[in-house]
Amino acid sequence: MSFDSAKPTLLSTLVRHYDELVDHIRRRFGDKGMAREVVHDVCVQLLERGEKEDVHTPLALLRKISHDTAVSRYRSDRRRATWVQAVPELPDVACTAATPVSRYEAEREFQLLVDAIAGLPPRCQAVFVMHKIHDIPQAEVAERLGISIKTVEKHLRLGLTACRELLGRNEVRA
Repeated sequence: MSFDSAKPTLLSTLVRHYDELVDHIRRRFGDKGMAREVVHDVCVQLLERGEKEDVHTPLALLRKISHDTAVSRYRSDRRRATWVQAVPELPDVACTAATPVSRYEAEREFQLLVDAIAGLPPRCQAVFVMHKIHDIPQAEVAERLGISIKTVEKHLRLGLTACRELLGRNEVRA
């Protein structure tokens, strides 16, 4: 890079007018920290891309490049802000993966449910599995098994009661 005193380079102009460029961006966008970052980005761009030839007004070009870079950064920040959802507080657990203890408890509870369902009378077991496991509506369960809806409701109550008793949960959930 040659330094011709009659024709200053963009980089030397940026260094000489650094504060002025930062102030120019700060006035337009209101944030001095962001303005400094923009001027630093412009400096990096100049270093990476090299000098432009035949620049008659280097300060005007630097203002234009700085302004365009600031606009691009502002738009990018706004776009990112719409995608990022702010969380008021961090969760207590960083990872929601099951701990060995919780996995053991879940497996034990699952086995208790399987045992409870297996211990139901055959018709009650069929009704319970069709409705609760396979999500078949009560009316369709009644039609498939050739029983009344009241009988389906009775078998469901018996199945739920058996599961609650085996799990040690006597409360009724809606």
